[in-house]
Amino acid sequence: MFAHNVYVGLKDDSALAKRKLIDSCKALLTEHPGTVFFACGTLAQSPDRPVNDREFDVSLHMIFETEADHDRYQEAPRHLRFMEENQSNWKRVRVFDSEIE
Repeated sequence: MFAHNVYVGLKDDSALAKRKLIDSCKALLTEHPGTVFFACGTLAQSPDRPVNDREFDVSLHMIFETEADHDRYQEAPRHLRFMEENQSNWKRVRVFDSEIE
């Protein structure tokens, strides 16, 4: 399987802006072919340990059956629309992709 994890820091990090991004994730990034798991949410306030990376506001977690499914998702019209509608508020985006068992 293929894991796609995205961590977004927002320019406007208000509760309303976070909610808007999460709602957009749910509307445009769910139910793509090959998706095994989808979740999104905000930075947890605890635990706050030295090993926790706290430099993001919203995270997205997707698992695809194959890397090819992920690659098709990247070019899907709804994914492209998501990027177009939301990227103006992104301060920093980090993507962690991995092959998982």
